[in-house]
Amino acid sequence: MERVDVAIVGAGAAGLSLAHRLDRVLPHRSVVLVETPEAALRSPERTWCFWEEETGEWDAAVCHRWHALAVQGPDGTTWRSRIHPLVYKMIRSRDFEALVRGSLQRVRTLHWTVTDIVDGPGEAVLRLRGADGAQRELAAGLVFDSRPLVGLPAEGVTLLQHFRGWFVRTDRPRFDSSAAVLMDLRVPQPERGVAFGYLLPFDARTALVEYTEFTREVCSDAAYDAALRDYTENLLHLGVFTVTGVEQGVIPMTSAHLPERVGHRVFRIGTAGGATRPATGYTFAGVQRQTRRITAALVAGRFPVGYSAYPARHRFFDAVLLRGLDEGVVDGAEFFATLFRSNPLPRLLRFLDGSSRPWEELAIGLGTPVADMSTALWRQVRAGRRVASSLPR
Repeated sequence: MERVDVAIVGAGAAGLSLAHRLDRVLPHRSVVLVETPEAALRSPERTWCFWEEETGEWDAAVCHRWHALAVQGPDGTTWRSRIHPLVYKMIRSRDFEALVRGSLQRVRTLHWTVTDIVDGPGEAVLRLRGADGAQRELAAGLVFDSRPLVGLPAEGVTLLQHFRGWFVRTDRPRFDSSAAVLMDLRVPQPERGVAFGYLLPFDARTALVEYTEFTREVCSDAAYDAALRDYTENLLHLGVFTVTGVEQGVIPMTSAHLPERVGHRVFRIGTAGGATRPATGYTFAGVQRQTRRITAALVAGRFPVGYSAYPARHRFFDAVLLRGLDEGVVDGAEFFATLFRSNPLPRLLRFLDGSSRPWEELAIGLGTPVADMSTALWRQVRAGRRVASSLPR
């Protein structure tokens, strides 16, 4: 049985990011990236968006950037702002994958499907299945598993950020490409949760137009297409256009605790390890923080623990919001409209990235519907007490 120092399971954003970092700083350690050869188990091509300063480590894969962001409230009011010194960036997964794979020098890629991981005090054993059905095992000193969770923990609140987007080309100029629209809250709202349009204009005639919901259940294909037709025709007034591509996805937004370490030698990264911001669904920036902290620990000869992507107090803030949306206590559209109306965008982006200061968080809190959020806070605290009282003593 082959033995390696580090095995990374999965070649999505998290797995590739960690492979990229370890390839550069652990020249004397054996690292493998284990990627399934089964197309049905791989994620479809997609885009990732995030904000950072003008110059970043992944700029070679960035396909578009915006220096201003906008939000439209339910009544059509628009808030727009430059976000200097930050920039909103988009990366296509195929470009990111090509960049990382082209740079790997020491990390080997194994094309096998991981069927099980058996943890042990000294090493973990990965059970693998080949494309032809062959079986083998691989032992690793550390395993970083980026595969999606089969199920989420029962405690807490879980909503799904689910969406479908059309890449469109209009017959004449229709878009202002100088700003991305993070949320267009004019769309019809669900009874609980929130729905919004998301608009990324690439130039005057091409854009990604998405319909997104934060709710418990996903929509049917027909419902997504109906919502997109309504949005493009009745709110954006795009006129004649061609759909050149489709993007669709589901991102879990949960207040449940997702432990990073799940065994003596097994760790989770990516969404499964808590890299997704529960209140927004943004993941790419959280993945970068996770993988940087893991790499720093390994370089220093330490066990990779404590690499959470977001501060504990921010996860609690998100839990309160998810509770309020799920139980219908908070009007989702009004909450987000008030949030953007009352705060400068750079401050909000710092908060959503987990880098804001307590005084900024207080100002943000006071700029939300305070009565509704207070009710949600009380319900979250009460739910936490119920969970605590049910635990064995």
